[in-house]
Amino acid sequence: MPSEEKFSYFAGLDIGTASVRCVVGELGGEAQLPTIIAFSESPNSGMRKGNVAHVDEVAQAVVNAVNEAERVSGREIKAATVNVNGSHVQGMNSKGVIAISSPNREISLDDRLRVEEAATIVQLPANKDIIQVFAKNYRLDGQDNIKDPVGMHGVRLEVDTHILLASSPALKSLDQVLQKAELAASHHTVTSLAAAEAVLDCKQKESGVAVLDIGAATTNLIVIEDGEVEHIAVIPMGGNHITNDLAIGLRTDLDVAETIKVKYASLSKAASGEGSLVAKGEEIRFDKEMMREVIEARVEEILEYVDKEFKKIHRSQKLPGGVVFAGGTAKLPGLVDFSKETLELPARVGSWKHIPRVVDGLDEQRFAPAVGLMLLDMLLGPTHRGMFDEVSTGLFKAVTDPFNKILKRFKRN
Repeated sequence: MPSEEKFSYFAGLDIGTASVRCVVGELGGEAQLPTIIAFSESPNSGMRKGNVAHVDEVAQAVVNAVNEAERVSGREIKAATVNVNGSHVQGMNSKGVIAISSPNREISLDDRLRVEEAATIVQLPANKDIIQVFAKNYRLDGQDNIKDPVGMHGVRLEVDTHILLASSPALKSLDQVLQKAELAASHHTVTSLAAAEAVLDCKQKESGVAVLDIGAATTNLIVIEDGEVEHIAVIPMGGNHITNDLAIGLRTDLDVAETIKVKYASLSKAASGEGSLVAKGEEIRFDKEMMREVIEARVEEILEYVDKEFKKIHRSQKLPGGVVFAGGTAKLPGLVDFSKETLELPARVGSWKHIPRVVDGLDEQRFAPAVGLMLLDMLLGPTHRGMFDEVSTGLFKAVTDPFNKILKRFKRN
């Protein structure tokens, strides 16, 4: 009798300002990618600008999302890879240097880990913790641009890294949320890296590309070149700011402004004439061209901040892969063409149609970070036993994705 096929299960939890999203993937047999078997979304009213403001409210939103994902998948979720959001997230460059002391001077995996750890011995800004370290390239006795030094021979090993920092109080609040929800964080990462994992292929990661995840209150940016993370930033503006602008311009309340935005907002110059919407028993009339101008002003401001981040790393108008959009606001009609003009770069809306799924109704843009978090849950490997009821061992022997060799989890004190 053939032995029963073993499956492994992975979960991504995207704790956003407006909602919490959970995605569960199943990996079995010879499959390279997990199949999405469940997803859920729960409204979240306990966050402000990507930060936890009310622990109990966020924890309840997490519980609601996880319970629904458990119901659909039939699996008990005990841990997930979770995103860290908010303008407190920042990246900094650092270098590490070590001497190779083995008799034959061959670089071992331990040496590579030692030099990466040496890069983390830096003067951190006050109240900041390291959440991830990305090794960009190694140098061995002056030889530059080495992607993986293991197996080579030399005396002095150096590494250039990009260190990801987050506010210690914000991380503690996130931990409190997960404790109350009785969920373990198998890994922490940032929303933009998760979105990039879902929407980019290896060729795009090599060419030089930026992923912009425009959420409710924040815009998460990541620049990837030569398969390495070059820059990460969080801009404290998002879709809610467009809604607020429309509420003021249309002299209506936020709920009505949000409905009008979702149904009628457009950056297309063809948007003209008058529109109307009946809300709360009242007919709201609005000028589509005036709406476009209001939206255009805010989106242009967001993109100006994005370009400032590109200028910090000398990549303004210099990314062959252009800009890839994710997040709810990515669906705004005319955004791609407007971005091409404003940033003078190629632009497109991200897609992850290559990832198999057995469930319908998944919004490709809004769920991109949650799907990416689920993929990273697999790629980064298990850190807690009993993550699910059934987890096969020996799964994480070798992976070829460029992120895997550069992601490293640091335990916080």
